[in-house]
Amino acid sequence: MDDISYPCGKAVIESVLPHRDPFVWVSRVLSCSPGESITAELEVAEDLPLFKGHFPNHPVLPGVIIMEALAQAASFCVLVERGAEGSVGFLTGIDKAKFRRQVLPGDTVRLDARIVKSSSRMCVAEVEASVGGALCASATQKYVLDTAPSAA
Repeated sequence: MDDISYPCGKAVIESVLPHRDPFVWVSRVLSCSPGESITAELEVAEDLPLFKGHFPNHPVLPGVIIMEALAQAASFCVLVERGAEGSVGFLTGIDKAKFRRQVLPGDTVRLDARIVKSSSRMCVAEVEASVGGALCASATQKYVLDTAPSAA
């Protein structure tokens, strides 16, 4: 998809990623150098149903959702470069994960990923999530791409 212009929103994101609501965790892509790096954002809606249970008196976005958002952003970067829109990327590893700041309802999370290794099926990315310039989470993530997803 050489015709993507940045920033782009949900329609373009859903034309590249296989995810759909309620599990799309990228609100917009600010910039992307396909196969190299991406900067995206996640708008954390205050009325997300998960906040009713995590935690009722102190709502916090779960770290696993932050990691998923980072994985989706990195996958967008790789899929666009390969022309493999709609392919499924499976998270196979998270190394050196650190969580440094809570993400709260109403926050806008910046998602940065740099692809450090990419082969025909395996990708590795260095990822960081931040809010207002403050680092929230970082990790090295690994993905396997299934370029021929089965029909459900």
